[in-house]
Amino acid sequence: MASALRVGIVVGSRTDIGAAEKAAAVLTELAVESETRVISAHRAPELLGRWVASFDERGVGAVIAIAGLAAHLPGVVASQTTVPVIGVPMPGGVSDGLDALLAIVQMPKGVPVATVGVGNGENAGLLAATILAVSDPALRRRLAARRAAQAEAIAADPANEGL
Repeated sequence: MASALRVGIVVGSRTDIGAAEKAAAVLTELAVESETRVISAHRAPELLGRWVASFDERGVGAVIAIAGLAAHLPGVVASQTTVPVIGVPMPGGVSDGLDALLAIVQMPKGVPVATVGVGNGENAGLLAATILAVSDPALRRRLAARRAAQAEAIAADPANEGL
C-alpha cells in the first residue's frame, strides 16, 4: 500500500539519472510513490516553477533534487516551496563533487536544504521516506523493518559468528 504523500525527484540533466533511480528504488521498496523529472533550473526555469507549483494539488510531501557542478537545483526548488527538499550533490566538476556539496549545504538562512553525501541517492530516498513517516505510522514500521533486516544481515555474516 503506497503512502498518501509522494516524493518528487528532479535531476538537472540526464547524466545524473542514476542517483534518481537509486532513490526511486528505495522508495518503491518502502511502498512510497515517487516521480522523476529531468528539469534544469538554468535552462528551463519556468517549467521547474510549474512543477513546484503543482506540489500541493498532487500531494508531494518531500523532494529530492539532484545536481552537480554549481548545484543550484536544490536551492531553487527550496526557494519556491515549503515542502522539505533533500539535495544530492553529484561527483564531477573541479573537485569531484565537493563543489556541488558545498553549493548545496551552504544555503542562505531561511532557505534550508537537507543534504546527503555525494551521489548518495539511496540515502536521499531513505531520508525522504523518513520525513513522510512522521505522519505515516505504517511507513515508519516499514522503515524499522528495513533497518532490522540490515542488522540481521550483518549479524548473519560468517565473520561475526559467535557474537
